[in-house]
Amino acid sequence: QTQLLGVLLAAASNFLISVSLNIQKCAHLRLVCQAEQKPYYTSKLWWCGITLLGLGEVGNFTAYGFAPIALVAPLGCVSVIGCAFISVFFLKKTMRTADILGGTLTITGIYLLVTFAPNVPQELTARQVQNYLVSWPFLVYSILEIIIFCILLYFYKSKSVKHIMVLLMMVALLASLTVIAVKAVSSMIALSVKGKMQLTYSVFYIMIVLMATSCAFQIKFLNQAMHLYEATAVVPINFVFFTISATISGVIFYREFQSAALLSVFMFLFGCLLSFLGVIIIARNKKEEHLQVPFIDCGHIPGQKLTGKIQPDSHSSCYGTLNKEDDSVKRQS
Repeated sequence: QTQLLGVLLAAASNFLISVSLNIQKCAHLRLVCQAEQKPYYTSKLWWCGITLLGLGEVGNFTAYGFAPIALVAPLGCVSVIGCAFISVFFLKKTMRTADILGGTLTITGIYLLVTFAPNVPQELTARQVQNYLVSWPFLVYSILEIIIFCILLYFYKSKSVKHIMVLLMMVALLASLTVIAVKAVSSMIALSVKGKMQLTYSVFYIMIVLMATSCAFQIKFLNQAMHLYEATAVVPINFVFFTISATISGVIFYREFQSAALLSVFMFLFGCLLSFLGVIIIARNKKEEHLQVPFIDCGHIPGQKLTGKIQPDSHSSCYGTLNKEDDSVKRQS
């Protein structure tokens, strides 16, 4: 019953997040269409979206205290399919065949996840968390994760490698620490509310620091990926990496599949695979929305050759570019 509450809370929270994202997008589009441009934070609609986003994140945080990480993390796909279907009403988008197919696969995957998820006690005391922190499986896992993260960070900093896989792998490695800390903090707060005080243990505050630090760096690298690449590429890859990383951390740290039957493990993994496929199909070939902006760039340095495009391409290969052989144009530039 406690686990079912966590599932419902996670699903409802991710649905709220999808609604909030669509409301924020709608608010931005309305502001752009207005004659008098105003900051987005003056819009009541935008603040409504932010409020729903905050409620959704709080709900997700609470869900970790009632359900396993391996179950809560994959339910993030609810926000992806929610965005696809809710955007039809908020943003007047057209429902695609890919959305229906992807949504069907994702919902089937969610059903398998919920049915075959590990059924383990969710009341985690501070002493249990302390024992998990010094267990040899987690220590080996932590060392491997630190080594992999340092290698990726070396390529990112020294070699300036900002490939989408490198960025999102670092996000996933940090996310595994975030979900471990979130579950520990959420569980200890839930027990304290019930009367079993856990907030006097130092491990509670260690987990809060770990949660805040890993989350901050996770947002940094995720924002970098969103800046360099299209959201249609970042969203599905990030969901897959995050789910795999979070599930592995839950298995190693909290031993969530320790007594699960082989068939349950197989069906759970099959449910994850269906969810991955559904999210990828929904995001695949989805057009990005861009605001209408002038194509002419007035920021060229005087004296430089202007051979770039200054208006949209036509059928002609030279349409929209300045003629390199025209000396008078060069002098004017």
